[in-house]
Amino acid sequence: MHPQAQQLWPGPRWTLSILLALLGMLGPFSIDTYLPAFSGIAKALGASPVEMQQTLSAYLFGFAFMNLFHGALADSFGRRPVVLWGLAVFTLASAGCALSQNIGQLVFFRALQGLSTGAGIVVSRAVIRDMYPPSEAQKVMSQVTLFFGAAPAIAPIAGGWLLVLAGWHSIFWFLTLIGVLLWSINFRWLPETLHADLRQPFNTRHLMRGYWQLISSPRFLLLALASGVPFNGMFLYVLAAPAFLGDHLGLGPTQFFWLFLLIISGIMTGAWLSGRLAGRIPPKRQIRHGFVIMLLVSVLNVIATLVLPVHAGWALVPIALFALGWALMVPVVTLLVLDLYPERRGMASSLQAFVGSAANGLVAGLLAPLVMHSTIGLAFTSLALMLVGLVAWVYLHRRWPEIGRNSAQE
Repeated sequence: MHPQAQQLWPGPRWTLSILLALLGMLGPFSIDTYLPAFSGIAKALGASPVEMQQTLSAYLFGFAFMNLFHGALADSFGRRPVVLWGLAVFTLASAGCALSQNIGQLVFFRALQGLSTGAGIVVSRAVIRDMYPPSEAQKVMSQVTLFFGAAPAIAPIAGGWLLVLAGWHSIFWFLTLIGVLLWSINFRWLPETLHADLRQPFNTRHLMRGYWQLISSPRFLLLALASGVPFNGMFLYVLAAPAFLGDHLGLGPTQFFWLFLLIISGIMTGAWLSGRLAGRIPPKRQIRHGFVIMLLVSVLNVIATLVLPVHAGWALVPIALFALGWALMVPVVTLLVLDLYPERRGMASSLQAFVGSAANGLVAGLLAPLVMHSTIGLAFTSLALMLVGLVAWVYLHRRWPEIGRNSAQE
Protein backbone atom coordinates (compact mmCIF):
# COMPACT_ATOMS: atom_id res chain seq x y z
CA MET A 1 0.00 0.00 0.00
CA HIS A 2 1.02 3.64 -0.43
CA PRO A 3 3.28 4.74 2.45
CA GLN A 4 1.49 8.11 2.73
CA ALA A 5 -2.03 6.70 2.38
CA GLN A 6 -3.40 8.67 5.34
CA GLN A 7 -2.24 11.95 3.84
CA LEU A 8 -3.73 11.13 0.41
CA TRP A 9 -7.24 10.77 1.83
CA PRO A 10 -7.56 12.26 5.32
CA GLY A 11 -11.35 12.14 5.28
CA PRO A 12 -13.63 9.32 6.53
CA ARG A 13 -13.26 5.95 4.84
CA TRP A 14 -16.87 5.89 3.65
CA THR A 15 -16.37 9.07 1.58
CA LEU A 16 -13.64 7.39 -0.46
CA SER A 17 -15.91 4.36 -0.78
CA ILE A 18 -18.60 6.54 -2.36
CA LEU A 19 -16.13 8.08 -4.81
CA LEU A 20 -14.84 4.66 -5.89
CA ALA A 21 -18.35 3.20 -6.01
CA LEU A 22 -19.41 5.96 -8.41
CA LEU A 23 -16.61 4.84 -10.72
CA GLY A 24 -17.62 1.20 -10.46
CA MET A 25 -21.30 2.01 -10.97
CA LEU A 26 -20.75 3.47 -14.42
CA GLY A 27 -20.52 0.10 -16.15
CA PRO A 28 -23.76 -1.47 -14.90
CA PHE A 29 -25.52 1.88 -15.09
CA SER A 30 -24.70 2.06 -18.80
CA ILE A 31 -26.30 -1.35 -19.29
CA ASP A 32 -29.36 -1.18 -17.08
CA THR A 33 -30.53 2.32 -17.98
CA TYR A 34 -31.35 1.46 -21.57
CA LEU A 35 -32.73 -2.07 -21.10
CA PRO A 36 -36.36 -0.88 -20.61
CA ALA A 37 -36.03 0.99 -23.92
CA PHE A 38 -35.09 -2.06 -26.00
CA SER A 39 -38.40 -2.29 -27.81
CA GLY A 40 -38.68 1.50 -28.20
CA ILE A 41 -35.21 1.80 -29.73
CA ALA A 42 -35.82 -1.19 -32.01
CA LYS A 43 -39.03 0.38 -33.31
CA ALA A 44 -37.45 3.82 -33.81
CA LEU A 45 -34.40 2.47 -35.66
CA GLY A 46 -36.13 -0.40 -37.45
CA ALA A 47 -33.87 -2.92 -35.69
CA SER A 48 -34.56 -6.60 -35.09
CA PRO A 49 -34.29 -8.20 -31.62
CA VAL A 50 -30.99 -9.80 -32.68
CA GLU A 51 -29.60 -6.42 -33.76
CA MET A 52 -30.66 -4.90 -30.45
CA GLN A 53 -28.89 -7.71 -28.62
CA GLN A 54 -25.77 -6.75 -30.57
CA THR A 55 -25.82 -3.31 -28.94
CA LEU A 56 -25.42 -5.11 -25.62
CA SER A 57 -22.86 -7.63 -26.85
CA ALA A 58 -20.76 -4.87 -28.49
CA TYR A 59 -20.67 -3.00 -25.19
CA LEU A 60 -19.71 -6.08 -23.18
CA PHE A 61 -17.00 -7.27 -25.57
CA GLY A 62 -15.57 -3.75 -25.77
CA PHE A 63 -15.58 -3.68 -21.99
CA ALA A 64 -13.83 -7.06 -21.83
CA PHE A 65 -11.18 -6.20 -24.43
CA MET A 66 -10.10 -2.89 -22.92
CA ASN A 67 -10.04 -4.39 -19.45
CA LEU A 68 -6.86 -6.12 -20.57
CA PHE A 69 -5.13 -2.74 -20.69
CA HIS A 70 -6.73 -0.41 -18.12
CA GLY A 71 -4.80 -1.96 -15.24
CA ALA A 72 -1.49 -2.14 -17.07
CA LEU A 73 -1.83 1.53 -18.01
CA ALA A 74 -2.70 2.38 -14.40
CA ASP A 75 0.36 0.47 -13.15
CA SER A 76 2.60 2.51 -15.48
CA PHE A 77 1.08 6.01 -15.69
CA GLY A 78 -0.88 6.14 -12.44
CA ARG A 79 -4.48 5.53 -11.40
CA ARG A 80 -5.78 9.07 -11.87
CA PRO A 81 -4.98 9.68 -15.61
CA VAL A 82 -6.54 6.38 -16.65
CA VAL A 83 -9.77 7.21 -14.82
CA LEU A 84 -10.03 10.71 -16.26
CA TRP A 85 -9.37 9.62 -19.84
CA GLY A 86 -11.84 6.77 -19.50
CA LEU A 87 -14.57 9.12 -18.28
CA ALA A 88 -13.86 11.57 -21.12
CA VAL A 89 -14.22 8.87 -23.79
CA PHE A 90 -17.39 7.53 -22.12
CA THR A 91 -18.95 10.98 -22.19
CA LEU A 92 -18.26 11.42 -25.92
CA ALA A 93 -19.50 7.88 -26.69
CA SER A 94 -22.74 8.49 -24.79
CA ALA A 95 -23.38 11.62 -26.85
CA GLY A 96 -22.70 9.55 -29.96
CA CYS A 97 -25.33 7.01 -28.88
CA ALA A 98 -27.87 9.80 -28.39
CA LEU A 99 -27.17 11.14 -31.88
CA SER A 100 -27.24 7.74 -33.63
CA GLN A 101 -29.50 7.57 -36.68
CA ASN A 102 -29.33 3.81 -37.34
CA ILE A 103 -28.55 0.58 -35.52
CA GLY A 104 -25.01 0.39 -36.93
CA GLN A 105 -24.08 3.72 -35.41
CA LEU A 106 -25.62 2.74 -32.08
CA VAL A 107 -23.66 -0.53 -32.02
CA PHE A 108 -20.42 1.38 -32.73
CA PHE A 109 -20.90 3.94 -29.98
CA ARG A 110 -22.03 1.27 -27.52
CA ALA A 111 -18.77 -0.56 -28.20
CA LEU A 112 -16.90 2.70 -27.55
CA GLN A 113 -18.77 3.06 -24.26
CA GLY A 114 -17.70 -0.45 -23.32
CA LEU A 115 -14.06 0.29 -24.15
CA SER A 116 -14.07 3.21 -21.70
CA THR A 117 -16.23 2.24 -18.72
CA GLY A 118 -13.95 -0.53 -17.47
CA ALA A 119 -11.38 2.03 -16.29
CA GLY A 120 -13.55 2.91 -13.30
CA ILE A 121 -14.09 -0.55 -11.86
CA VAL A 122 -10.58 -1.83 -12.65
CA VAL A 123 -8.72 1.15 -11.21
CA SER A 124 -11.00 1.56 -8.19
CA ARG A 125 -10.10 -1.95 -6.99
CA ALA A 126 -6.39 -1.17 -7.24
CA VAL A 127 -6.91 2.15 -5.42
CA ILE A 128 -8.52 0.35 -2.49
CA ARG A 129 -5.54 -1.95 -2.03
CA ASP A 130 -3.14 0.97 -2.56
CA MET A 131 -4.77 2.77 0.34
CA TYR A 132 -5.61 0.10 2.95
CA PRO A 133 -4.21 -3.08 4.57
CA PRO A 134 -6.21 -6.31 3.96
CA SER A 135 -8.83 -6.22 6.73
CA GLU A 136 -9.52 -2.53 6.13
CA ALA A 137 -9.49 -3.11 2.37
CA GLN A 138 -12.18 -5.77 2.71
CA LYS A 139 -14.38 -3.34 4.61
CA VAL A 140 -13.89 -0.66 1.95
CA MET A 141 -14.45 -3.18 -0.84
CA SER A 142 -17.69 -4.19 0.86
CA GLN A 143 -18.74 -0.56 1.23
CA VAL A 144 -18.01 0.02 -2.46
CA THR A 145 -20.15 -3.02 -3.31
CA LEU A 146 -22.86 -1.66 -1.03
CA PHE A 147 -22.99 1.74 -2.72
CA PHE A 148 -22.39 0.16 -6.11
CA GLY A 149 -25.56 -1.82 -5.55
CA ALA A 150 -27.72 1.26 -5.85
CA ALA A 151 -26.89 1.78 -9.55
CA PRO A 152 -28.83 -1.11 -11.09
CA ALA A 153 -31.83 -0.27 -8.90
CA ILE A 154 -31.92 3.37 -9.99
CA ALA A 155 -30.90 2.82 -13.62
CA PRO A 156 -33.93 0.91 -14.98
CA ILE A 157 -36.32 3.21 -13.14
CA ALA A 158 -34.65 6.24 -14.69
CA GLY A 159 -34.48 4.56 -18.09
CA GLY A 160 -38.13 3.54 -18.07
CA TRP A 161 -39.37 7.00 -17.16
CA LEU A 162 -37.01 8.79 -19.53
CA LEU A 163 -38.30 6.56 -22.34
CA VAL A 164 -41.90 7.36 -21.51
CA LEU A 165 -41.41 11.09 -20.95
CA ALA A 166 -38.74 12.09 -23.47
CA GLY A 167 -37.94 9.20 -25.82
CA TRP A 168 -34.97 6.86 -26.03
CA HIS A 169 -32.45 9.58 -27.02
CA SER A 170 -32.88 11.15 -23.58
CA ILE A 171 -31.46 8.02 -21.92
CA PHE A 172 -28.09 8.52 -23.59
CA TRP A 173 -28.11 12.28 -22.99
CA PHE A 174 -28.66 11.38 -19.34
CA LEU A 175 -25.57 9.13 -19.46
CA THR A 176 -23.64 11.98 -21.11
CA LEU A 177 -24.53 14.23 -18.19
CA ILE A 178 -23.40 11.55 -15.74
CA GLY A 179 -20.08 11.33 -17.57
CA VAL A 180 -19.55 15.08 -17.29
CA LEU A 181 -20.37 15.07 -13.57
CA LEU A 182 -18.14 12.09 -12.78
CA TRP A 183 -15.20 13.58 -14.69
CA SER A 184 -15.57 16.83 -12.75
CA ILE A 185 -15.84 15.06 -9.38
CA ASN A 186 -12.83 12.84 -9.99
CA PHE A 187 -10.74 15.66 -11.42
CA ARG A 188 -11.36 17.52 -8.17
CA TRP A 189 -11.13 14.74 -5.59
CA LEU A 190 -9.50 11.51 -6.83
CA PRO A 191 -5.94 11.23 -5.43
CA GLU A 192 -3.04 9.52 -7.19
CA THR A 193 -2.54 6.42 -5.02
CA LEU A 194 0.23 4.65 -6.93
CA HIS A 195 3.58 5.56 -5.39
CA ALA A 196 6.16 6.71 -7.96
CA ASP A 197 8.59 3.98 -6.87
CA LEU A 198 6.00 1.28 -7.69
CA ARG A 199 5.28 2.34 -11.27
CA GLN A 200 5.97 -0.37 -13.82
CA PRO A 201 7.87 0.23 -17.09
CA PHE A 202 5.52 0.63 -20.04
CA ASN A 203 7.19 -1.47 -22.69
CA THR A 204 6.13 -4.55 -24.60
CA ARG A 205 8.57 -7.01 -23.02
CA HIS A 206 7.71 -6.00 -19.47
CA LEU A 207 3.97 -6.04 -20.17
CA MET A 208 4.10 -9.46 -21.83
CA ARG A 209 6.07 -10.81 -18.89
CA GLY A 210 3.40 -9.52 -16.51
CA TYR A 211 0.51 -10.89 -18.54
CA TRP A 212 2.20 -14.27 -18.79
CA GLN A 213 2.92 -14.33 -15.06
CA LEU A 214 -0.79 -13.92 -14.36
CA ILE A 215 -2.43 -16.03 -17.07
CA SER A 216 -0.01 -18.91 -16.44
CA SER A 217 -0.92 -18.92 -12.73
CA PRO A 218 -3.58 -21.55 -11.96
CA ARG A 219 -4.34 -19.76 -8.68
CA PHE A 220 -5.10 -16.51 -10.48
CA LEU A 221 -7.26 -18.14 -13.14
CA LEU A 222 -9.26 -20.16 -10.61
CA LEU A 223 -9.86 -17.12 -8.41
CA ALA A 224 -10.92 -15.08 -11.46
CA LEU A 225 -13.38 -17.80 -12.48
CA ALA A 226 -14.68 -18.09 -8.92
CA SER A 227 -15.45 -14.36 -8.76
CA GLY A 228 -16.44 -13.57 -12.35
CA VAL A 229 -18.58 -16.42 -13.66
CA PRO A 230 -21.11 -16.82 -10.79
CA PHE A 231 -22.12 -13.17 -11.26
CA ASN A 232 -23.74 -14.29 -14.50
CA GLY A 233 -26.13 -16.49 -12.56
CA MET A 234 -28.05 -13.31 -11.73
CA PHE A 235 -26.80 -11.17 -14.63
CA LEU A 236 -28.46 -13.64 -17.01
CA TYR A 237 -31.83 -12.48 -15.69
CA VAL A 238 -30.84 -8.84 -16.14
CA LEU A 239 -29.85 -9.53 -19.75
CA ALA A 240 -33.08 -11.41 -20.33
CA ALA A 241 -35.17 -8.75 -18.58
CA PRO A 242 -37.24 -7.70 -21.63
CA ALA A 243 -38.38 -11.31 -22.18
CA PHE A 244 -38.32 -12.52 -18.57
CA LEU A 245 -40.14 -9.53 -17.08
CA GLY A 246 -42.22 -8.50 -20.07
CA ASP A 247 -43.22 -11.81 -21.65
CA HIS A 248 -43.05 -14.33 -18.81
CA LEU A 249 -44.10 -12.17 -15.85
CA GLY A 250 -46.24 -9.64 -17.73
CA LEU A 251 -44.57 -6.53 -16.30
CA GLY A 252 -44.41 -3.20 -18.15
CA PRO A 253 -41.25 -1.11 -18.77
CA THR A 254 -41.88 1.09 -15.75
CA GLN A 255 -42.19 -2.06 -13.58
CA PHE A 256 -38.79 -3.48 -14.51
CA PHE A 257 -37.38 -1.85 -11.42
CA TRP A 258 -38.77 -4.68 -9.24
CA LEU A 259 -36.16 -7.12 -10.52
CA PHE A 260 -33.35 -4.61 -10.09
CA LEU A 261 -34.60 -3.43 -6.71
CA LEU A 262 -34.58 -6.98 -5.33
CA ILE A 263 -31.19 -7.80 -6.85
CA ILE A 264 -29.68 -4.68 -5.40
CA SER A 265 -31.26 -5.33 -2.02
CA GLY A 266 -29.53 -8.70 -2.08
CA ILE A 267 -26.20 -7.19 -3.16
CA MET A 268 -26.35 -4.48 -0.52
CA THR A 269 -27.25 -6.96 2.24
CA GLY A 270 -24.48 -9.34 1.20
CA ALA A 271 -21.95 -6.50 0.98
CA TRP A 272 -22.96 -5.23 4.43
CA LEU A 273 -22.49 -8.73 5.89
CA SER A 274 -19.13 -9.04 4.13
CA GLY A 275 -17.93 -5.83 5.76
CA ARG A 276 -19.18 -6.93 9.17
CA LEU A 277 -17.36 -10.25 8.88
CA ALA A 278 -14.05 -8.69 7.76
CA GLY A 279 -11.32 -9.73 10.20
CA ARG A 280 -13.77 -11.85 12.25
CA ILE A 281 -13.70 -15.09 10.27
CA PRO A 282 -11.11 -16.49 7.82
CA PRO A 283 -11.63 -15.29 4.25
CA LYS A 284 -12.12 -18.82 2.90
CA ARG A 285 -14.99 -19.45 5.33
CA GLN A 286 -16.75 -16.33 4.14
CA ILE A 287 -16.31 -17.43 0.53
CA ARG A 288 -17.75 -20.84 1.41
CA HIS A 289 -20.81 -19.22 2.99
CA GLY A 290 -21.43 -17.23 -0.19
CA PHE A 291 -21.22 -20.29 -2.43
CA VAL A 292 -23.47 -22.34 -0.16
CA ILE A 293 -26.16 -19.66 -0.37
CA MET A 294 -25.89 -19.44 -4.18
CA LEU A 295 -25.97 -23.23 -4.59
CA LEU A 296 -29.03 -23.76 -2.39
CA VAL A 297 -30.93 -20.87 -3.97
CA SER A 298 -30.09 -22.00 -7.51
CA VAL A 299 -31.28 -25.55 -6.87
CA LEU A 300 -34.51 -24.33 -5.25
CA ASN A 301 -35.07 -21.96 -8.17
CA VAL A 302 -34.83 -24.86 -10.64
CA ILE A 303 -37.24 -26.98 -8.61
CA ALA A 304 -39.75 -24.14 -8.18
CA THR A 305 -39.62 -23.30 -11.89
CA LEU A 306 -40.33 -26.93 -12.78
CA VAL A 307 -43.29 -27.41 -10.43
CA LEU A 308 -44.91 -23.97 -9.96
CA PRO A 309 -46.60 -21.58 -12.41
CA VAL A 310 -44.23 -18.69 -13.07
CA HIS A 311 -45.38 -15.59 -11.18
CA ALA A 312 -43.75 -12.33 -10.17
CA GLY A 313 -44.77 -13.02 -6.57
CA TRP A 314 -42.03 -15.64 -6.18
CA ALA A 315 -39.89 -15.74 -9.33
CA LEU A 316 -37.82 -12.67 -8.40
CA VAL A 317 -36.96 -13.74 -4.83
CA PRO A 318 -34.37 -16.45 -5.70
CA ILE A 319 -32.47 -13.97 -7.85
CA ALA A 320 -32.23 -11.55 -4.92
CA LEU A 321 -30.97 -14.27 -2.56
CA PHE A 322 -28.44 -15.38 -5.17
CA ALA A 323 -27.20 -11.78 -5.32
CA LEU A 324 -26.77 -11.80 -1.53
CA GLY A 325 -24.54 -14.87 -1.68
CA TRP A 326 -22.46 -13.41 -4.51
CA ALA A 327 -21.94 -10.08 -2.72
CA LEU A 328 -20.96 -11.89 0.48
CA MET A 329 -18.01 -13.65 -1.13
CA VAL A 330 -16.84 -11.47 -4.04
CA PRO A 331 -15.04 -8.71 -2.03
CA VAL A 332 -12.91 -11.40 -0.39
CA VAL A 333 -12.09 -13.21 -3.64
CA THR A 334 -11.20 -9.89 -5.30
CA LEU A 335 -8.69 -9.06 -2.56
CA LEU A 336 -7.14 -12.52 -2.86
CA VAL A 337 -6.65 -11.84 -6.57
CA LEU A 338 -5.02 -8.45 -5.94
CA ASP A 339 -2.66 -9.87 -3.32
CA LEU A 340 -1.29 -12.73 -5.44
CA TYR A 341 1.13 -10.33 -7.16
CA PRO A 342 1.19 -7.03 -5.21
CA GLU A 343 3.49 -5.30 -7.70
CA ARG A 344 0.96 -5.84 -10.49
CA ARG A 345 -2.32 -5.05 -8.76
CA GLY A 346 -3.61 -2.95 -11.63
CA MET A 347 -2.90 -5.67 -14.17
CA ALA A 348 -4.41 -8.33 -11.90
CA SER A 349 -7.54 -6.22 -11.53
CA SER A 350 -7.62 -5.82 -15.32
CA LEU A 351 -7.36 -9.52 -16.05
CA GLN A 352 -9.86 -10.42 -13.33
CA ALA A 353 -12.31 -7.94 -14.85
CA PHE A 354 -11.52 -9.34 -18.32
CA VAL A 355 -12.44 -12.87 -17.28
CA GLY A 356 -15.70 -11.66 -15.75
CA SER A 357 -16.64 -9.34 -18.59
CA ALA A 358 -15.73 -11.90 -21.27
CA ALA A 359 -18.07 -14.31 -19.50
CA ASN A 360 -20.69 -11.53 -19.44
CA GLY A 361 -20.25 -11.01 -23.18
CA LEU A 362 -20.61 -14.71 -23.96
CA VAL A 363 -23.71 -14.92 -21.80
CA ALA A 364 -25.18 -11.82 -23.45
CA GLY A 365 -24.34 -12.79 -27.02
CA LEU A 366 -24.84 -16.56 -26.87
CA LEU A 367 -26.60 -17.94 -23.80
CA ALA A 368 -29.18 -15.23 -23.08
CA PRO A 369 -30.71 -15.26 -26.62
CA LEU A 370 -30.90 -19.08 -26.47
CA VAL A 371 -32.64 -19.41 -23.11
CA MET A 372 -34.39 -16.07 -22.50
CA HIS A 373 -37.72 -17.36 -23.87
CA SER A 374 -37.83 -20.25 -21.39
CA THR A 375 -37.99 -19.81 -17.62
CA ILE A 376 -36.76 -23.38 -17.17
CA GLY A 377 -33.82 -22.66 -19.47
CA LEU A 378 -32.99 -19.53 -17.49
CA ALA A 379 -33.06 -21.40 -14.17
CA PHE A 380 -30.84 -24.27 -15.35
CA THR A 381 -28.38 -21.92 -17.06
CA SER A 382 -28.13 -19.78 -13.92
CA LEU A 383 -27.32 -22.90 -11.90
CA ALA A 384 -24.70 -24.04 -14.43
CA LEU A 385 -22.93 -20.67 -14.40
CA MET A 386 -22.76 -20.70 -10.62
CA LEU A 387 -21.34 -24.23 -10.67
CA VAL A 388 -18.42 -23.09 -12.85
CA GLY A 389 -17.33 -20.71 -10.10
CA LEU A 390 -18.02 -23.24 -7.36
CA VAL A 391 -15.93 -25.97 -9.03
CA ALA A 392 -13.08 -23.48 -9.54
CA TRP A 393 -13.13 -22.51 -5.86
CA VAL A 394 -13.38 -26.12 -4.58
CA TYR A 395 -10.41 -27.18 -6.72
CA LEU A 396 -8.40 -24.15 -5.59
CA HIS A 397 -9.28 -24.87 -1.95
CA ARG A 398 -8.09 -28.47 -2.23
CA ARG A 399 -4.95 -27.73 -4.25
CA TRP A 400 -3.80 -24.66 -2.29
CA PRO A 401 -5.52 -24.90 1.13
CA GLU A 402 -3.44 -22.03 2.52
CA ILE A 403 -5.15 -19.47 0.25
CA GLY A 404 -7.72 -17.49 2.21
CA ARG A 405 -6.84 -19.14 5.50
CA ASN A 406 -5.61 -15.84 6.95
CA SER A 407 -5.43 -12.24 5.73
CA ALA A 408 -2.13 -10.87 4.53
CA GLN A 409 -0.44 -8.40 6.81
CA GLU A 410 0.38 -5.56 4.39
